[in-house]
Amino acid sequence: MVSPAYLRQFGEPGGYLDFARFGPPSRAVLDTTARLLEQSAGAGSSTVDELMRQEQRAKAVIARLCRTGADHVVLVPNTSQGLFQAAFGVPGGEVLVSAAEFPANTYPWARAAEAGRLTVRGLAPGHVTADAVTAGLTADTTAVSVNAVDFRTGYRADLAALRDVVGDRLLIVDGIQGFGAIDAPWDAADVLVAGGQKWLRAGWGTGFAVLSDRALERLRPVLSGWTGAAGGGVFDNEIHPPAPGAASWSITNLSPVSSGAFAAALELAEEAGIGAIEACIAERVGTLEETLRSLGAQIVSATGRRAGILAFTLPGKPAAQVGALLAAEGVAATVRPEHVRLSPHASTPMAAADRLRAALSP
Repeated sequence: MVSPAYLRQFGEPGGYLDFARFGPPSRAVLDTTARLLEQSAGAGSSTVDELMRQEQRAKAVIARLCRTGADHVVLVPNTSQGLFQAAFGVPGGEVLVSAAEFPANTYPWARAAEAGRLTVRGLAPGHVTADAVTAGLTADTTAVSVNAVDFRTGYRADLAALRDVVGDRLLIVDGIQGFGAIDAPWDAADVLVAGGQKWLRAGWGTGFAVLSDRALERLRPVLSGWTGAAGGGVFDNEIHPPAPGAASWSITNLSPVSSGAFAAALELAEEAGIGAIEACIAERVGTLEETLRSLGAQIVSATGRRAGILAFTLPGKPAAQVGALLAAEGVAATVRPEHVRLSPHASTPMAAADRLRAALSP
C-alpha cells in the first residue's frame, strides 16, 4: 500500500470520485507551481535557462517509468496534440481504430484521412481485444490505435497481447486513463501518449509522448516546429531538418512552470510506486462495487480486466437523478445519459462508500 507521506500530499473532499475526469493536484504540484512562478517573477539573467531545465526533469522520470531513454520522450500539452502528431506522421496505409474510443483517439485519424494521408478502418463493436484486432487487420494496415483503458467501461486493454498480434505494425496507445493508475507494459506501445491532468494529478496543460525505435524510424514529424529542429536555436534564416529522436515532435517551447509541476507529480507517483497506487485504487473500486450491488445497482463497467473506473445504473432512476442524489451527499461523479461513472484514487477514503450508501439508500 502507499505510504502515509504520499497520502498527506492530497486534500480533495472525501466524496470526490471523479479522477477519470480530473485528478486534483498534490501539494507538491501546487508548491512547485508557486515556486517557479515566483522564480519567473524575479527575471534574472539566468532565470529563463534555469526554468527550461524543468522539461528535462519531467522527461527523465517518464523515461524511467516507461523503461526507455529520455531521447525517446517528448512533452506535449495534452493527449490530443500527441495523437494528432502520430496521425499526421503515419506513413500512409490503413489505420485500425474503434469508433467507440474516446474522441481524442478518433478525431486525429479522421482528420488525417480527410487530408489524404491515410485511410481509417473501424473495428467491430466491443472491447479492443487481440482477437478483434486480428480480425480487423489487412495487408494494408500500417498502424493500430487503442485506448489503454476504455473511458466508458474501464476495460483495460491487453497491451502485450495486442503487441503480439499487431506484429511489425505500429501500435499507438492513448494512455491517459491508465498511466499513473495501473502498472502496464507501456513499452509494448510504439507511441504512448498521455495527459497529466487525470490519474497523474499534475494539472491541465501537461502530458507526454514516448516513441519506440520503430516509431522514430517510420513516423514523419510533419508537425515539427522550430524547437523540434536540429539546431533550432540557430537563427540563420534557414529551415532546419527535424532533430533526432522524439524531440522532433516539439512544436514550440512549453510552459516551464507546467513542466516543473508535471515533474513534481511524476516524481511523487514514482516514489509511491505505481503498483502500490494501483492496489489502493482496486481496493476502493471493490468496496464501492460491493456497496452499489447491495443497493440493487447494476454494474455496467468491466469487472474482469478493469482499471479504476466503475460505471453503474440504478433501476428505476435515470442517471441524471442518481447524479443529483450523489451531489447532494457531496459525491462527485461523471454523469452520462446512460450511466453514472465513479473513479476513486489511492487518496480516496474508504468512508466514501458510506456517502454512496447514504445518497442512494431507499
